[in-house]
Amino acid sequence: MLETIWFCLVALMVATYVVLDGYDLGAGIIHLFVARSDGERRLVLKSIGPFWDGNEVWLLAGGGTLYFAFPALYAASFSGFYLPLMMVLWLLMLRGISIEFRSHIESPVWRPMWDVTFGAASALLAIFFGVALGNVVRGVPLDASGYFFLPLWTDFGISGPLGILDWYTVIVGLTAFLTLTLHGALWVAWKTDGPIEERCRSLVPRAWWLTAALMVLITVLSFRVQPQLAASFSARPWGYVIPAAALTAFALIRVWAARRPGAAFLASSVFIAAMLSSAAFGLYPYVLPSRIDPGFGLTITNAAAPAYGLQIGLGWWIPGVALAIVYSVFLYRRFGGKVQLREEGY
Repeated sequence: MLETIWFCLVALMVATYVVLDGYDLGAGIIHLFVARSDGERRLVLKSIGPFWDGNEVWLLAGGGTLYFAFPALYAASFSGFYLPLMMVLWLLMLRGISIEFRSHIESPVWRPMWDVTFGAASALLAIFFGVALGNVVRGVPLDASGYFFLPLWTDFGISGPLGILDWYTVIVGLTAFLTLTLHGALWVAWKTDGPIEERCRSLVPRAWWLTAALMVLITVLSFRVQPQLAASFSARPWGYVIPAAALTAFALIRVWAARRPGAAFLASSVFIAAMLSSAAFGLYPYVLPSRIDPGFGLTITNAAAPAYGLQIGLGWWIPGVALAIVYSVFLYRRFGGKVQLREEGY
């Protein structure tokens, strides 16, 4: 029972991070295209300025929750995915540096350089996070020792020697890229007005249709690549409520995008959270499946910390996350509304 609770909490933390940091990744992806001048780029950055570093707190909290609740998964994944994790770390640092450094020097080269760095780092992070999800759904070559190692790529197939990049994980990465592009466009449209808002509104339908096409594709492919998904939904048919909620929210994005960008952004948040929840539901009880032998996979049972630790940890986790939620609510209420361009900042 405790293992299942912690599995749900880890999934909740991951979904919270992707929803919150996802929109500022999306804003980074689109900001070179929807902002045509330095002032407009500053507006895009101001739309995420009070929030982006606070959003990344949820990544740290999720990693801490994972480390505490499922130490075997943390150990196996950090050794097997060592190279991409280092790349993600560098990309996160580059995003933060780009935001904070761009206005330190008045130069025709300095600001454009950091703007390009910010956009590229945001795009690559979106793709990398999607690829990471694809690796978890597909499974990794876990052996009886509970460890594995993956090169960055091999032959891009999923039947022979596996790599982090293959045709399936690349498609998931591209889907994540488009999903967060849509998410970011809705956020920027909600937080700005004038030409930037109009350009974001015109971007939304194209991103929506491309995301819809890839979502259908990866849903079909995921059920073929990972048999556990079909087994989980067959064993617990009530779970189809989760992808149904995702589908409904995705349709509402299209309905609300033109006139109600705030509501459309909330629908996008529900869509992302529901899609990630569908993946977690389908993999349960696995936290990391094995491509070698299903018996070698890490589950909520063999990857979890001792029951006493899980019980005590719950007593500390609840007030800690409650404080983070209170802070986030205060922050979003304090800096609500449209952003305005002023001299100070970015």
